Amino acid sequence: MADRKPEQNSGFDKPNKLAITEFDPPKPPKRNKYAFACAMLASMTSVLLGYDIGVMSGVQIYIKRDLDCSDTQIEILVGILNLYSLVGSAAAGKTSDWIGRRYTIVFAGAIFFVGAILMGFATNYAFLMVGRFVAGIGVGYALMIAPVYTAELPLHLGWRLMLGIGAVPSIFLALGVLGMPESPRWLVTQGRLGDAKIVLDKTSDSLEESKLRLADIKEAAGIPEDCNDDVVQVPKRNHGEGIWRELLVHPTPTVRHILIAAVGIHFFQQASGIDAVVLYSPKIFEKAGIVKDTPKLLATIAVGFVKTIFILVATFFLDKVGRRPLLLSSVAGMIVSLMGLGVGLTVVDHYDHKISWAIAFSIAMTLSYVAFFSIGMGPITWVYSSEIFPLRLRAQGCSMGVAMNRVVSGVISMSFLSLSKGITFGGAFFLFTGIAMVAFVFFFTLFPETQGRNLEEVEQLFG
Repeated sequence: MADRKPEQNSGFDKPNKLAITEFDPPKPPKRNKYAFACAMLASMTSVLLGYDIGVMSGVQIYIKRDLDCSDTQIEILVGILNLYSLVGSAAAGKTSDWIGRRYTIVFAGAIFFVGAILMGFATNYAFLMVGRFVAGIGVGYALMIAPVYTAELPLHLGWRLMLGIGAVPSIFLALGVLGMPESPRWLVTQGRLGDAKIVLDKTSDSLEESKLRLADIKEAAGIPEDCNDDVVQVPKRNHGEGIWRELLVHPTPTVRHILIAAVGIHFFQQASGIDAVVLYSPKIFEKAGIVKDTPKLLATIAVGFVKTIFILVATFFLDKVGRRPLLLSSVAGMIVSLMGLGVGLTVVDHYDHKISWAIAFSIAMTLSYVAFFSIGMGPITWVYSSEIFPLRLRAQGCSMGVAMNRVVSGVISMSFLSLSKGITFGGAFFLFTGIAMVAFVFFFTLFPETQGRNLEEVEQLFG
């Protein structure tokens, strides 16, 4: 009997240890570095537009002098790229469905390369506009496809080098993208299940996750679950007519909600005045009291620096905080900053002499606005609009969002100088403040949180 007692105790100890072990939380899988690198490289397409906006805000001073342009010609030159980009974004959806996401990014880089070279060699205003047209098409392609898959030279030479050097990143982008895999969703829509499985195995954290993602994509594409051949027949859609009908003519409540959210966030991103601040920051600083070229350019560089830093900050908070809280906080900060900028510029406008505190306040509010925009409204617009459309509607839905983005951006950038002459610089920023307030109500009312949902599950949150 004495011998049996220890056996009974050990028998109870073993299950208890197992039970405790079973309740230990599983270790989170390591981040897939290959998938992270591919996403980073695809996001670099935003460099094309970002570089052009950043450079154009500085070179417009020298273009105006060298080519003897009027303010109206300058604001058209600056803003017209956004309207030209509509050609690229309109064609990008069909092109990406035809040749794939990867080669569409390469194509975008090639077009922008040609445009940058033409701008760099421009000898007159008309020649420069031709270069802007070509570069705009490249930007339109890049902006649409990325979310679906980031002065001492001689006067006549300096601005040409600054614009022409934009050809360099487009070369590296096009070459780098050739080493990326194709989008698994596009591969599935082409019936290439074997190739899609290979890509998913490489970009997923585990084989189980790869299988689940493939099953979700197959279901969204209308492919039977038990169909596991490497190449399968997928019914071809009739040139997109059914997709446009589902989006615009007979949308379900869910699709209508998604479309309003996607197009709305693109509208408010630009209507709240970001291009006016970034593109015309030298003019704003000049109005605030900074008249010399070098201080104006340094202040403009500070705007670009702040924008870059806070976009990097946003990448760390986007998945930790969530899309909705970050977006609402961003817009709230933009409202305060725009109101402050309007007050500062109005004070400066009402005095004939320099008011140091108003100048400093206006500069601080400009940098504050750019910071709040970059931490939320800037990046979340592209992330959110690309992840809420179901697979069958994604290319066309995103192209509608990009089209709205570019139209509003073009209108703002091509009319800001005229607007500021009509209602003053301060009045223009009070107008942007009102638009940002409407945006806050719009986002608070219509935007559900999408953090932690895969692309196929997000559809269930709307409607």
